[in-house]
Amino acid sequence: MLSFQIQKPDTTIISALQNKIDNLTKPKNSLGRLEEIALQIGMIQQTLSPALLHPTNVIYASDHGIADEGVSKSPKEVTRQVIHNFLNGGAGICFLSRQHGFDLKIIDGGVDFDFPEMPQLINRKIRKGTRNFLHEPAMTHEEMDLAIQYGADIVTDCFHSGCNIISFGEMGVGNTAASSMWMSCLTQIPLIDCVGAGSGLDKKGITHKYNILSQALNHYQGDYSTKDIMRYFGGYEMVMAVGGMLRAAELKMTILIDGFIMTNCVLAASKLYPEMFSYCIFGHCGDESGHRLVLEYLQAKPILSLGLRLGEGTGAICAYPIIDSAVRMINEMHSFQQAAITKYF
Repeated sequence: MLSFQIQKPDTTIISALQNKIDNLTKPKNSLGRLEEIALQIGMIQQTLSPALLHPTNVIYASDHGIADEGVSKSPKEVTRQVIHNFLNGGAGICFLSRQHGFDLKIIDGGVDFDFPEMPQLINRKIRKGTRNFLHEPAMTHEEMDLAIQYGADIVTDCFHSGCNIISFGEMGVGNTAASSMWMSCLTQIPLIDCVGAGSGLDKKGITHKYNILSQALNHYQGDYSTKDIMRYFGGYEMVMAVGGMLRAAELKMTILIDGFIMTNCVLAASKLYPEMFSYCIFGHCGDESGHRLVLEYLQAKPILSLGLRLGEGTGAICAYPIIDSAVRMINEMHSFQQAAITKYF
């Protein structure tokens, strides 16, 4: 598997950043999370005047063999239909990207459909969907390595285009099932607490989903290492996201984290390289069962709680204006000295 050289941000700058924040014209700590976010981004960028450049949302897409077991309300063809909606600008992520000035990149990592060549869709198809992990590993070792490489290479391209803040989204019918398996295996949280409605299953559907995933877990004969869990239960789009996140951390980019699926990708990425976690800002806590639990396991502090469960990167981009406000605070507010105001705390 591709290796990464990820360094935890140098913390020696923290005291200078905190001093600058504390001397802005406000009571100490009165801007709450904005101050925390500004401190984190300043530390990531190693500057007292951080900047957000060319924000980009990368969507990796792939189909899942486990979808054949009826673990999702959506049929498998929805994956390629939603990809077309992305490309036509009509999806939820599209209006949010336009609203907040995000570049949007769509990657076919393993959709079970032959798309025509088109410049808006980046073709990195490994296979037409993963295998059904109820019966066999979802992917081979070689396919997992290729997914990591492809995911990382996309982020390298974004970085060379001037991006220093990146979010990730996903599309793939069945990927909440795969994410539930990652979550349970990597946290030891009982599987039943990790399984939710996904794209809209009712109570009976959730019970069926849990029963299928429980059978798959009982069939698993691997070593429970992070790499083996990723390979056996993951989707190509999820493994690509792990590779993308690790490359973003290696390049010292700020990483905005979306919902349940992307949070489980951070879970896997941080098991492989704990240093990457310092580069992550969590956009929101969604409504998918298990999301709050995995956030608590990671001791992550999401910015928003809007009842979102769409995925695609929507929750991360919804949180972006808060992050922008934090950076504007540290750059645009005057200090007490500049404003000739007596420090009043």
